[in-house]
Amino acid sequence: MIEVKIGVIGIGQIGGVVARELAAKGHDVRIANSRGADAVKEMAEEIGAIATDVWGAVEGAEAIVLSIPFAAVEQLPRGLFADIPENVPVIDTGNYYPGLREARIAEIDNGMVESVWVSQKLGCPVYKAFNSIGNASIRDGRRPAGAPDRFALAVAGDRPELKAIVRDLVDQVGFDTVDGGTLDESWRQQPGTPAYCTDYTADMLKEALAKAVRGKGPEKRDYFVANMTQILAERSYLEANRLLNTVD
Repeated sequence: MIEVKIGVIGIGQIGGVVARELAAKGHDVRIANSRGADAVKEMAEEIGAIATDVWGAVEGAEAIVLSIPFAAVEQLPRGLFADIPENVPVIDTGNYYPGLREARIAEIDNGMVESVWVSQKLGCPVYKAFNSIGNASIRDGRRPAGAPDRFALAVAGDRPELKAIVRDLVDQVGFDTVDGGTLDESWRQQPGTPAYCTDYTADMLKEALAKAVRGKGPEKRDYFVANMTQILAERSYLEANRLLNTVD
């Protein structure tokens, strides 16, 4: 396995697991958050990564994982990704949850795909991955390659050679992958779709991506947000997503 220099911005439920697993595989992992290097020093020492700020995470990286609250994309320093080489994939793990974690974003509400919006804000191409799995599943659901019960994640983006890099990193974290199409097709793995937070194997995930109907995801997402307290009082988050995906 070739060692890769990986920058991880955001070390919460998703970014933290990704950083930990890739560091354990021997990669040169640099972690950062919005509060600077000192804020991530303890975790960096624990997992064998290097603590830095967001500029240090991006500089010289061969792959970048952006795992921050969706609306925080607009708060990143201007020009942070301006000098990223064309052969460096930037992985977007975020999801848009208006009314729960952020205010409404007009462009997305009018039909723009979430990661297309992120790409425009960053000023560089991005690849969508790790967004469609629940916190418990990324923490406890990782399996070695070839395991029959290994979950799969969709990876979407425009350049096949960079998508292959992202898929390999997802595999190293502990999941199979399914090609989610171009970045404009990544709406198929957004909240409220049949592929979102479902813990599917690769074959099941392919079927779920194919079943997605454009425009339905945001409706189901908004229904979940409006009724979240009652829904989660009665069932788990995973069960709730499965229920929503049985409703037309």
